[in-house]
Amino acid sequence: MIVFVGYILCLGSIFGAFIIHGGNISVILHAMPTEMMAIGGGAIGAFLVNNQPKVVKAVLANFGPLLKGSKYSKDRYMELMAMLYEILQKVRKEGLMSIEKDVDDPENSPLFKKYPTVGSDHHVVEFITDYLRMMVSGNLNSHEIEALMDNEIETHHNEGHQPVAAIARLAGALPAFGIVAAVLGVVNTMGSVGQPPAVLGGMIGSALVGTFLGILLAYGVVEPLGGLMEQKLDEGTKEFQVIKTVLLASMQGYAPQVAIEFGRKVLFSTERPSFVELEAHVKKK
Repeated sequence: MIVFVGYILCLGSIFGAFIIHGGNISVILHAMPTEMMAIGGGAIGAFLVNNQPKVVKAVLANFGPLLKGSKYSKDRYMELMAMLYEILQKVRKEGLMSIEKDVDDPENSPLFKKYPTVGSDHHVVEFITDYLRMMVSGNLNSHEIEALMDNEIETHHNEGHQPVAAIARLAGALPAFGIVAAVLGVVNTMGSVGQPPAVLGGMIGSALVGTFLGILLAYGVVEPLGGLMEQKLDEGTKEFQVIKTVLLASMQGYAPQVAIEFGRKVLFSTERPSFVELEAHVKKK
């Protein structure tokens, strides 16, 4: 919702100021279809050439979540840490082998089903169970597992950054395509030098619309989407960092209560619950 509000405010302010200053909006509307064809078609074609199919699919897949609010709320993180606490508490009381069934079949595990928000997230469950499985095997120490976690988180971040970079390159190209459209308009105008001044003025105005649209699309539409996409990527990475911190603290011998406190400290201040909030939530669960 906030995305649409932002676009309405951005475009409404720009076109509203133009109209208030006496601008003739019909000139822009008349030139817009052909200019958008030149700019939009050229930019999309270059975008397809510039990116592998998997990156194009990732960009398209990101549009839906961009229009929604963030799923990484304080409640989600509290549920995540309550789930981790229960897993570690079970390990502490019954031993590592007690979670073997939960790790091997998380879809049917009562423990994961108890926390539907994070327990139904495939990526989160896979990340947790992979490293719990390594802990159960007992072949790796905490430093080796930490290195593996860092590599996986870095890979996740780099993979998620590819569509962000693709959008940034598209935003950077749009002003240039606007100039291309404007140059074509000027060429067309120069071929009609014998026309009356009123006609030539309209043709020049239409040509300049191309430059205007290229810049507006770049900095008012596409680049903000790239920035929002990057922020959501950072939020997703943060969740994995919380899991990593809690599991490593447990491997180093800290009690579950202390381990989840380590995880709480990793969170951004806007989503971080207080010590009392988290403790009360864990006890309730």
